[in-house]
Amino acid sequence: MDILKTITERFEKKIKEASFEGANIVLYTDNERFFIEGEPEIKKIVNEIKKRIELRADESILHSQDAAEKEIRKIVPDEAEITNIIFESQRSIVIIEAKKPGLVIGKQGSILDEIKKTTLWNPQVQRSPGIKSKIVENIREVLYANNNYRRKFLNSIGKKIYNEWNPEKTDEWVRLTFLGSARQVGRSCLLLQTPNSKILLDCGIDVSAQGEDKFPYFNIPEFDLNQLDAIILSHAHIDHSGFVPYLYKMGYKGPIYMTAPTRDISALLALDFIGVAYKQAEKPLFSSSDISEMVKHSICINYNEVTDVTPDIRLTFYNAGHVLGSAMAHLNIGNGSHNLLYTGDYKYGRTRLLDPAITNFPRLESVITESTYGAKTDVLPPRIEAEEKLIELINKTIERGGKVLIPELGLGRAQETMMIVEDAIKTGKMKKIPVYIDGMIWDINAIHTAYPDFLSNSLKSLTFADKNPFVSEIFSRVGSVLERKKVYEGGPCLVLATSGMLTGGASVEYLREFASSPKNSLIFVCYQGHGSLGRQIQDGLKETKMIVEGKEEFVKINLEVHNTVYGLTAHAGRNEIMSFFSRISPKPKRIIINHGEVSKSLDLASSLYKLHRIETNVPRILETLKLR
Repeated sequence: MDILKTITERFEKKIKEASFEGANIVLYTDNERFFIEGEPEIKKIVNEIKKRIELRADESILHSQDAAEKEIRKIVPDEAEITNIIFESQRSIVIIEAKKPGLVIGKQGSILDEIKKTTLWNPQVQRSPGIKSKIVENIREVLYANNNYRRKFLNSIGKKIYNEWNPEKTDEWVRLTFLGSARQVGRSCLLLQTPNSKILLDCGIDVSAQGEDKFPYFNIPEFDLNQLDAIILSHAHIDHSGFVPYLYKMGYKGPIYMTAPTRDISALLALDFIGVAYKQAEKPLFSSSDISEMVKHSICINYNEVTDVTPDIRLTFYNAGHVLGSAMAHLNIGNGSHNLLYTGDYKYGRTRLLDPAITNFPRLESVITESTYGAKTDVLPPRIEAEEKLIELINKTIERGGKVLIPELGLGRAQETMMIVEDAIKTGKMKKIPVYIDGMIWDINAIHTAYPDFLSNSLKSLTFADKNPFVSEIFSRVGSVLERKKVYEGGPCLVLATSGMLTGGASVEYLREFASSPKNSLIFVCYQGHGSLGRQIQDGLKETKMIVEGKEEFVKINLEVHNTVYGLTAHAGRNEIMSFFSRISPKPKRIIINHGEVSKSLDLASSLYKLHRIETNVPRILETLKLR
């Protein structure tokens, strides 16, 4: 069935052109009256075919960009604080960026409706970051600068989805191959195959490993980059997203599905990954142009939004509670013949940043779960205890005149620590001390301010009330070698710096400067991968070799080391994982354990089987499971 032809025939001569934007259908009309009054007819067809359809004005009847901009600025109240208006003429879209997007939308979309009727452009609204960010500007520039290419690309995706599905096929099977993250933490990458589709679930790097062990296994008969239909990215951490730009470097031209915050942050982390490689005198895996290709081919969907990604796979993202924009991917395969949930990393507990992971799904046969903290011994202390412990450790160091270094994952962990510290200083639990933010954390903070809808309800409310804690005067950004030197030479302070495992980046620089004095402290708040400098120090390392101005230097670890304050992790602890599977609905028939050290994965699998009598699997690297 030619779905576009079927739709256009219903409208006689009112539709000039019909095309796809991914799984969505876009109709262009040069009939001004139909554009303004035709929505009821469009809704009628949407209800029949159960696909998203958007009506847009053909380029020939659009108001000029200058005239449209004048009208928009006249219609939108000044209080909305418009920061940018961008026109995508190939798609008849105008993007309005504003500090208060709600005032651009109006009650029940009234202002958007007025813009649409007055200018004939289809308005879309984006929030301007509360913190100015070059990376957010650059990402949006990449998307809008390639709108002609992007329109063709999105149309080609739609053609593939709608033209290749054959519901008469009976040879339905589903296979899952682990190219990484099986019985280990790092390089998450799973290949999902059906008779019609080949999809990658995540594609990450193990930053703590050496050589080829850093990367997913692609040198296998089942994997052919030219046959890959799509990539689904659960969240932006390097161990899930870091290898994606390399696939575009090697010639992949297909779509990558993720949330908008994940798109922005994964691009930022990939740029940082290049920077770290240069600092370590290594050749980067990929270039900034490969990252641009990833952004150009991104398709962003929100939580609870359903979209077809291939002829026989439908995707819905649900909140994972792990980091900003992190998503559990629910895949409806083969017209409902098998339903798979890939959790990615998740948190089944409320944090200062995010609401807990979702547990209710429409249908479910198989679940792939992480097991980072899956062992019986990984019971997390109550969050309030962990926060009090962190504040106590900082206070003790400051009282003796020392400096505190917390190596942070730039995404998630750093923002959580900032919220704890900001609240502690505000409520008098901590002295007002200098709190320095170094590395990419500041840019990631900016992305948090651009997407408050993905934050917890309480933090979202503060942001909307102009009480955004990310822009608190408590925090100072360190953005140069000179500013860093002032921190080294200054008095007691707290430093949050990337990377979280001390595998490179600003945190290693601070460690070198702080390590010699027993007055200072090193506090770990996130997981330390095997082989990383962070894990070695946790295990008692007292001296390490560092490169200082091109020369090797031995650095003594004399500062006070505090092992991971586990209660602050953005991963689900043992009790949270067990609780997640006790409450998940409907109950799956199979649970597949990955993203955990061998002992933790096996321990979790055994416990889940004993409790629920559900089949559990702990696959090895390159093992293939038949799901159906």
